[in-house]
Amino acid sequence: MSATLFVGTRKGLFRVHRKGKSWRLSAPEFLAVPVSMVLQDPRDSAIYAALDHGHFGVKLHRSDNGRKWTEIGAPVYPPAPDGVEEKDSLGRPWPRKLKLVWSLEVDPAKAGALWCGTIPGGLFKSSDRGGSWQLVDSLWNDPQRKNWLGGGADLPGIHSVCVHPRDPKQVLVGVSTGGIWRTTDAGASWQVCSHGMRQDHVPPEHTNNPVTQDVHRVVQCPADPDRVWVQHHNGIFRSKNDVSSYREVTAKAPSRFGFPVVVHPEDPDTAWFVPAVKDECRVPVDGRMFVMRTRDGGKTFEVLRTGLPQKDCYDLVYRHCLDISQDGKRLAMGSTTGGLWISENGGRSWQTVAARLPPVYVVRFGVK
Repeated sequence: MSATLFVGTRKGLFRVHRKGKSWRLSAPEFLAVPVSMVLQDPRDSAIYAALDHGHFGVKLHRSDNGRKWTEIGAPVYPPAPDGVEEKDSLGRPWPRKLKLVWSLEVDPAKAGALWCGTIPGGLFKSSDRGGSWQLVDSLWNDPQRKNWLGGGADLPGIHSVCVHPRDPKQVLVGVSTGGIWRTTDAGASWQVCSHGMRQDHVPPEHTNNPVTQDVHRVVQCPADPDRVWVQHHNGIFRSKNDVSSYREVTAKAPSRFGFPVVVHPEDPDTAWFVPAVKDECRVPVDGRMFVMRTRDGGKTFEVLRTGLPQKDCYDLVYRHCLDISQDGKRLAMGSTTGGLWISENGGRSWQTVAARLPPVYVVRFGVK
C-alpha cells in the first residue's frame, strides 16, 4: 500500500507522507510554479513533473534520487509542412505549439518508455525516460482530427492514456471533445471508439458523433482492461465489451456531471466519481461535498460524505484530482479551493490533510 502521495498545484508540487495514522505535508517544490502533471515510474522509481511557466513555456523535470530534479526535454511539435495551415472544422487555426502536458503514463513495452498527452491534442512517445519525444504522427494526421472541438481549454487536449496491462500495443486515449481513440499496434494506426455515447450541448449532428464526444476522463480496470469507465460531460458511460460500444449509466444519483473517475484495480464493477451540479454550476450539490461509489457496475450509487465539508462548500475536483492506490484500499482527492483528503476505507470516510493548498491540478499515489 502506497504511503506517499504527490500533489501538483497551481503554486508547486507537494509530497504527502503517511506517518503512523496521519498524513503529513512536505514543503513545496517548484514553489509558485503550476504543476500540471506528475508521475512516478514503478520500474525505476523516477518521478516526472510537468510545469507550466506560462510566458516561458512548458518544462519537464525528472528526479532519479527522490529529491534532486533535473530538467529534461519537453515534447516539441515538428513544424507543419511548407504551405500548410492546419485548421479545425470551424476554421480556427490549430497551432503546433505545446500549451500543456496533460497526461503522463508508463509504456511497459520498454524500460524507460513513456506516453505523454498534450494540449493542443498531440500524443507523444519517449523511449529514453523523457530524454527525447516523438509526435505520434498517425493520430495527429488522422483526417478526423480536424473535427475535435476542444472544450474549456479552447484547443483539444489528450487527458487520458490507458495502456493495456498485458498487451502494451493496445492503448486508449481520451480527448476533450474529441472522443476516445484506440490503437492495437503501438500507435501505427488508430480507430475512434466512442460509439454509444451522446451529448446534448452541441448541434444535433454531433449528438451521437463518436469523433466529437466530450469525454472528461477515461479509466480501465487493470485486472479486466476490457472494462472501461468514462466520466463524460453529459453523464457516466461504461463499456463491458472491449470498447466496441458504451452504455450510459442512468442509476439514481444526485448528479452525474463531473470530471474524475477511478476504478478499483481488481474489481471492474467498483468505481468512484465526484459530481458537481452541472456544467453551468460547477459546485457540489446543495453546497455539500460527496464522493459517489458504485459496487455493482452502475446499477446503484452510494453517496459518501463522512469527513467531507457539508456546508458552504464550493470545491470542484478536476479530472486528475482523484486517485486510488495500487491495492485499491486508499483514495486521495484534491480540489480547486485547496482541499486535500485521503480515505483509508474505500471512500466511506475521509480525513482532511490540508484545507488551504493552492488549487489542485493532480494527485497521484507514489509506488511506495
